[in-house]
Amino acid sequence: MVSVRDLTSCGVCEGYKGNETKLLRAVLRSEIHGLARHIQDPASQRLTWNKPPVNVLVIRKIRDESLVEPFKELCRFLVEEKQMMVYVERRVADDATLSKDEAFGSIRNQLCTFREGYDDISDCIDLIICLGGDGTLLYASSLFQGSVPPVMAFHLGSLGFLTPFKFESYKTEVAKVFEGNAAITLRSRLKVKVVKDMLQRTGQQSYSREQQHEQNGLLPHGHTNSEAGKVTLQLQVLNEVVVDRGPSSYLSNVDLYLDGRLITSVQGDGVIVSTPTGSTAYAAAAGASMIHPNVPAIMVTPICPHSLSFRPIVVPAGVELMITLSPDARNTAWVSFDGRKRQEIQHGDCIKITTSCYPVPSICCHDLVYDWFESLAQCLHWNVRKRQARLADVSDSSDTEN
Repeated sequence: MVSVRDLTSCGVCEGYKGNETKLLRAVLRSEIHGLARHIQDPASQRLTWNKPPVNVLVIRKIRDESLVEPFKELCRFLVEEKQMMVYVERRVADDATLSKDEAFGSIRNQLCTFREGYDDISDCIDLIICLGGDGTLLYASSLFQGSVPPVMAFHLGSLGFLTPFKFESYKTEVAKVFEGNAAITLRSRLKVKVVKDMLQRTGQQSYSREQQHEQNGLLPHGHTNSEAGKVTLQLQVLNEVVVDRGPSSYLSNVDLYLDGRLITSVQGDGVIVSTPTGSTAYAAAAGASMIHPNVPAIMVTPICPHSLSFRPIVVPAGVELMITLSPDARNTAWVSFDGRKRQEIQHGDCIKITTSCYPVPSICCHDLVYDWFESLAQCLHWNVRKRQARLADVSDSSDTEN
């Protein structure tokens, strides 16, 4: 940003000399106007193909026999009618029900298989199709720790908040997506790092609560280097990061930092750091507001806090949050990422969270506004209540009152 001093000294704002406040307001108006011009209209988020899609990844909910027939129908359609290369997990292709189906044998032999954690398919997939509930979309997101292909999710699970498509019309819907020009919701993710051995394990002593406050809320001793310690885990998270007290009977006690400054301590059952997509999941059950996925933000929600005034907060996307055990915490804490990879956090460890530059492009059934509000109404029964009966006639009501 150009300072007022720079503007007045360069001669381009000669008319504002002697009135720097007026000049500053003019600069702010100009910058805000420029910012407004660069905010993308969500309606302009459309799926277009640079070249026709070839490789399709099909994710199917495991241990659900009701999805076997829809899975076979979709694979047959993609392979025989659309001539696509279809990728599936090896454990899905090796399902006993599929192996026994001789009629499906020719399609099964043409499927490309992979194993999570062993085979990298991130660079060869053009489109992801999910069959199941919201968990299938979360799992598909976890397979791509970098750029994510467009995701088309069919509602064949228990909730379906993130799965707007109905399978009954899958041929028509898939054909529309192949043609392009479908509405897209860019669901932001969180980039999370777990850093170990930051304080006592490196021979340093943690500061007391009073000493931390004496430093005006700056990072405690040993945390000044953002990459100090050993990064043991780095993930892209679609829903939320949950820090809780685990099996301990004591309240958890963790410190929350924002861009290097101590914001508050969380004393209670834990804390949830979620994306707008995750704001309708665990965070909503913990009392948070529900945020539209196109809002660039991070939600911080305490879980059963010890203070009744501790309400959920929304911070701007792009800030760096850091969570550590408080120096006087009685027990360790536990952390999980979209419900997976749960692990213990001890004194000296920290969790760093910021907005990822790799969102999940989720294909809309109608558009990003209608789909979201329909999911609120259908899945969460948002504002559903018995309607008040209308008055038949004004004179009738007045007669009744008399």
